[in-house]
Amino acid sequence: MFMELLDSTVVNVSMPHIAGNLSATIEEATWVLTSYLVANAIVLPLAGWLVLLFGRKRFYMICVTIFTFASLMCGLSTSLGSLVFFRIMQGAGEAPCNSRPGNHRGKASEKKAGHGHVYFSMGWY
Repeated sequence: MFMELLDSTVVNVSMPHIAGNLSATIEEATWVLTSYLVANAIVLPLAGWLVLLFGRKRFYMICVTIFTFASLMCGLSTSLGSLVFFRIMQGAGEAPCNSRPGNHRGKASEKKAGHGHVYFSMGWY
């Protein structure tokens, strides 16, 4: 969850710079954030099935590799289309890092995570 909050915050703060450097409007540049969140939302429900298919450790390592490669390619992107594509890869690679087995989740950590989302979305960081 930390990676998702950090990544979304960085992109939100740098949105005007992304749009300016890629010669895009702010509306076009918001696809950089939207594509990440949509890919994350699509892959997250599939994570349980993919863990059964590949095994927990192997699946986690595949996802970390995808996320790391996509992050590198996002930094090297020279067009809006390539940046959006690699942000989709990044969101797909990061989603399983948020999924944990139910017996490892605690009510206190969920409450703190909810507070973190609220604080970040309101700009209190």
